[in-house]
Parts: sequence; structure tokens; C-alpha cells
Amino acid sequence: MATLSDIGVAAAINILSACIFLFAFAILRIQPVNDRVYFPKWYLKGLRSSPLHSGAIVNKFVNLDFRAYLRFLNWMPAALRMPEPELIDHAGLDSAVYLRIYLIGLKLFVPIAFIAFSVMVPVNWTNHTLERSSLTYSDLDKLSISNIPLGSQRFWTHLVMAYIFTFWTCYVLKREYEIIASMRLHFLASEHRRPDQFTVLVRNVPPDPDESVSELVEHFFMVNHQDHYLTHQVVYNANNLSKLVNEKKKKQNWLDYYQLKYTRNQSNRPRTKTGFLGLCGETVDAIDFNSSEIERLSKEISDERTNIIGSTKYIMPAAFVSFRTRWAAAVCAQTQQDRNPTLWLTEWAPEPRDVYWDNLAIPYVSLSIRRLIAAVAFFFLTFFFMIPIAFVQSLANIEGIEKALPFLKSLIETKAVKSFIQGFLPGIALKIFLIFLPSILMQMSKFEGFGSISALERRSATRYYVFQFVNVFLGSIITGTAFQQLNNFMHQSANEIPKTIGVSIPMKATFFITYIMVDGWAGVAGEILRLKPLVFFHLKNFFLVKTEKDREEAMDPGSLGFNTGEPQIQLYFLLGLVYAVVAPILLPFIIVFFGLAYVVYRHQIINVYNQEYESAAAFWPDVHGRIITALIVSQLLLMGLLSTKEASNSTPLLITLPVLTIWFHLFCKGRYEPAFVRYPLQEAVMKDTLERTKEPNFNLKEYLQNAYIHPVFKSEEDNASDAASEDGDLEPSLVQTKRQSRFNTPLPSKRSGSSPPLLSDFDANTRV
Repeated sequence: MATLSDIGVAAAINILSACIFLFAFAILRIQPVNDRVYFPKWYLKGLRSSPLHSGAIVNKFVNLDFRAYLRFLNWMPAALRMPEPELIDHAGLDSAVYLRIYLIGLKLFVPIAFIAFSVMVPVNWTNHTLERSSLTYSDLDKLSISNIPLGSQRFWTHLVMAYIFTFWTCYVLKREYEIIASMRLHFLASEHRRPDQFTVLVRNVPPDPDESVSELVEHFFMVNHQDHYLTHQVVYNANNLSKLVNEKKKKQNWLDYYQLKYTRNQSNRPRTKTGFLGLCGETVDAIDFNSSEIERLSKEISDERTNIIGSTKYIMPAAFVSFRTRWAAAVCAQTQQDRNPTLWLTEWAPEPRDVYWDNLAIPYVSLSIRRLIAAVAFFFLTFFFMIPIAFVQSLANIEGIEKALPFLKSLIETKAVKSFIQGFLPGIALKIFLIFLPSILMQMSKFEGFGSISALERRSATRYYVFQFVNVFLGSIITGTAFQQLNNFMHQSANEIPKTIGVSIPMKATFFITYIMVDGWAGVAGEILRLKPLVFFHLKNFFLVKTEKDREEAMDPGSLGFNTGEPQIQLYFLLGLVYAVVAPILLPFIIVFFGLAYVVYRHQIINVYNQEYESAAAFWPDVHGRIITALIVSQLLLMGLLSTKEASNSTPLLITLPVLTIWFHLFCKGRYEPAFVRYPLQEAVMKDTLERTKEPNFNLKEYLQNAYIHPVFKSEEDNASDAASEDGDLEPSLVQTKRQSRFNTPLPSKRSGSSPPLLSDFDANTRV
């Protein structure tokens, strides 16, 4: 059976791995040649210059200042030095609130661990139940509730601790919800002007035989929001054009690579094959081939642009509608526009860089069907993944392997092999199985048709959390328990089986400890090393980079990755809350994870990550809800466990906990969640009034005119020419309508603004 020394060796392996990663990072980050890899955010802000431009040749690549090596751990205090308000200005509210999730973990589990080790560990340890049983167990299991005899009065200790931990968790969550809601409102009030503050996304525009989508949108909003409507931009289906543009960029990269290769060795023209990935087909001159491909794609792009501009079939029944004030946008986004609730659907527009343009081309009526298909596919994905999970969990217990494969017993009992299997292999094997899961779930979210990157990440994060809950948590407990106790089940009466399962749930703590060390400790340390971006940057720098602009594009700052990072954090909340009463030995490992992750990700947010969007912490209700879910699960599991321990007197008192927790969640949902889903009109009026006072002559229409043009149609020249052509007149004129019926507009239009920009207004020779 596993001993404390085995877990100690396993911990040493993972601690050593984490230390190697951290030490390698500390050395690599101070090398001038890696400066753009470990500090890309400062380069993107224009606040850092490359050390390769000055000094001796050797100093450009290797740091010869030995004092820097003595201060190689300075990045840790430096990461903690920036105050939170400055961090919000530097990286945005999303990043700052994301870091607070790790702080919540510390606020929750440090006091809980102190109480648990002061009270519950002595209560559990001073029994001999497991020693007198025939169950498979480890020394760590003797610290858990499994070591308490049936019907013992000591279970009242666990009941009281469950109440204390629940109340403390609710207090911390309420306090954080209140703080973050206040931070969000303050951030929105103090934030600089952004197009999405004045814009709503309108979907499911009804067809009209007399007017185009653009004319219909203008007419509808000039009639129903006649004093507030400013301009709009219809949505075009430019997905095929985007594919052509991306393909051209890839060909351009290959052309740059071959041209750079030729300049280094002009005696030999580079050759390539025309088939799949350059592995098959006719061998041709690489430079000429890619040049001709770029010329072909340029013609196809020009033709596709012409088709989009000249045909109404590319116009989708959706539009971005902008208003004169934030107040007007808030009213429109938060109200029903038509007597038919399925038409003229409005929602806050994502900020321009948050828009996922491909999905705006999906017909709105098909979204429900797509989401049903995705839900069914996710169900089967979750169910069938239990098969590899069951195999992985069989590796978590040495005794289980020896019983199944007795001829390997002598090899497995070797100290080094035993420590490796129990301390490293199960966690890393499960981690490998989960590598491709986020990409699969993100593709499912894209298939569902969400119109913003933030919405895609939140949906993907929800699914990832459900998947980990079912497969990693429940799957580990159920399949692992069945494997360990199969022999016992076959030799005991049926009424004893529920008791065996109840006892075995806390006995899975050993596996989760190894998982935390591999996924949490070593995984976080590996994140800061940035091995993949490091290798790819130097490959691009050697093969593709010709100019300083190319070098900037070779940087890969990345982002927080909410769709993968947050569900992983939630798994640790789940483990901590479930095992706080059952097996508190997990808590120190979880605390180390939260502490290390907070420092590492604070450093990454300050120096590396460049967020793709800013949602003003719109994800927080999801975070709060998942922690509440973990708390309720912990209460239900404890209730089921105690029911197998002949502690039925405590069960009625435990029923109260889920009820109180659900009531607390509903209270927080009603009190704080509106700040995350609606924009207070009072705040909008205050912001509008203050802005008009400071900038009374600001041309808002010019600012919003081209904010939501599809990126493939935009260029700096277009923006400049459009801005120069704007007359700045904000007074509307009469609506020119071709409508013969008034079915969708009960009153005729009296006022109108100038027509919004059409793609045909753009230069046909726009640089793509």
C-alpha cells in the first residue's frame, strides 16, 4: 500500500519539475535575445526597446552581467509590486478580476486548512478503523473521515465543520461579489469612450419586399428611436473572403521565407512541391510558385469583394446600430423592439475586437437547432470519455495494479518505479488525455453561433467545467473505487456495498494529490516558461523576419485563455470544498497551487498577455455560480457519506446546508448580478453629461461610422478617407423610404440621418 514516504517522493518529483521550470525561466528571461518572448506586452505598448540594437555583439544575445544572475528571482516581488488600480489601467478589468479568483482560493482555504488541521486531523488520526478492516488504503487515508468507526460521536465534529466552512465560503463570496460589482461599475464609469458603449447588435431583421436590409434598419430606428438614432452598419457574409485573405497571408509568409533563404544563398534557388503541405506533387521554383499563388489569390479576393458589394445575397438580416448617447443605446439593448418578440432582437454589441465575424453570417433561426446538436454531441463526448478515464485511474493505485498484473509485482515494488507510477504517471496521463479537449469544446461553441469571442470562451468554459466535473472528479471517484474494491464487492453481502463506496470516496485523495501536483504545480511553472512561444519566435525570427514589423508579428503574447484556465481553477475549488471535511490533507497542496498560480499569472498579465477583448468582468457571475455548485456538491457528498456511517442523526441537520446555500446564491443573483447583465440608465446619463461637458464639439458620428465594418474591408487609407469626407453634421434629415406597407412600422418616419456607409463606398482597390 502507498505510504507517506511514497507521497513524499512523488511530491519531490513534482516540486523538482516545477523548480526546474522556474529556474529555466529565470535564466532565459534575462537573455537579450529572448526579451520579446518574455516581455511582449511592453513592446506592444511601445514602452520597451530591443536590447539587440545596442552594445557589443555578444551582449546582444547573452547577458554577461553576473549581478543579474544573482537577482534572478526578482521577478516574483516585481510581479506583486504593481497595485491593483494600476494593473487595471495596464491590463484591463478582466485580467485584474481573473487574478482575484486565485486570491479567493487563498482566502477560502488558508483559514479552512488551519481549522481542519487543528481540529479534524487529530479527530481522524486517533482511530484504528482502517487498520482493522480488509479495505485497500494508504497512510494518508488514516487522516480522513474513513478512519472514523461507524456510529461514532466524532461525526458531530465533521458536521460542525461543514457549517463553519459553508458560512465562511458564503461570506467570502458575498464580499468578493460586492467588491467586483463595484469595480465593474467604477470601471465602466471611468473608462474611455468605446464604440460598443453606443452600439447595439440587431438580429433577425424581418424581410421586406420594398426595402433593402440597410434601408429597413434605418427606417425602423429613425421612427422608433427618432431622437437618438445616429448610424448603422449592416452585417455582410464575408466568410469566404476572410478565408481567401488568410490563405494569401500564409502564401506571403512562405514567399518571405523563400526570398530570405535565397538572399542568404543565391547560388541555389529554393524548390518546393505543389501538393499537400509541400510533400507531394510537381517540384517547382518556390519563389515563382508562391508569387503566382499570391497573384491568383489577389484576383480572387478582388472578385469576391466585387460580388459582396454588388449582390444583396451577402447581406445578412443583422446590423450594428449606433446611437447618440449611451442612455439611448442602453434603452434599446434592454427593451423589446417589436410586438413579435422574435423579430428585431437587440443586445449590447461586443467591442469591435471582440466580434466573432464568422458567426454573424449564421441565420438566427438556425441557432436553436445548432445548440441542440451541440448539446447532444457534448453529452456523448462526456459519456464516452469515461472509458480512457477508467484506465487512467487504474494507474493511481499500486496495489490495484499488482492485483490485476501480479507478474509485475517485483518491478513495481522497486522504490523508483513505485514512486514514479504513484506520484507522476496518473496525473500526467490524465493531462495528456485532456490536451485536445479545449479545442474540441471551442469548435462546438463556434458551431452554436455565438457572435463574440468572450461569449465563445464563456460557453466553452462552462462545458469544460461540466466535463471535468463528470469525468475528472466523478469519473475518478467512481471508476477508481470500482477498480480498488472489485474483489471486496464480490465477497460481501449486497447491503454492505453502499458502505464500501462511502468509505472509498475519501480514499481517492491520493490520486487527486498527484493530479494537483502535476496539473497545478508543474503545469503553472511550465506556463511561465513559455517553451512553445520561445521556440516558435526564434524559428520565425530566423526564417521569416526581414523587418522590425515582421519581428513584432513573430511575437506571440497570447492571452489568459478563460475557456481553459477558469474551469481548471474551478476544479481545485471543487476538490478543496469536497475534501475539506472528508480528507483535509488535500488542502495544503491546493493552497500551494493558488499561491504559485497567483504570482505566475500576475507576472504574465503584467509582462506577457495581450487580451483580445475587454468585457469588464462580465464572466464573474459564472465564476460565482460554479463555486456555489462546488459547495453544494460537497454538502451532498458529505450527506451521502455520513448516511453510510450510521450517523443518521446528523442527516436532517445537513439537509439545511444546501437549502441555505441555494438561498444565498439567489440572494447574490438578485442583488449583484444585474450589474453584470444590465447597464444602469443613471450611470449612462452621468457619463453622457460629463462627456458633453468636457468635449461639446466631439464628432461622435465620425467616431462610430466605420467601427463595425468587417475587418477584411478596412484599411488605414479607408479610415483616413472616410474621416476626411465626413461633414460632422449630426442633424438628421427626412427618411427616403421605398416602403408601400406599414406592417413593421406603425408610424411614418419624420426624421433621418444621412445614410450609413456601404461597402460600395469603399475604394475597390483597397489593400487586403
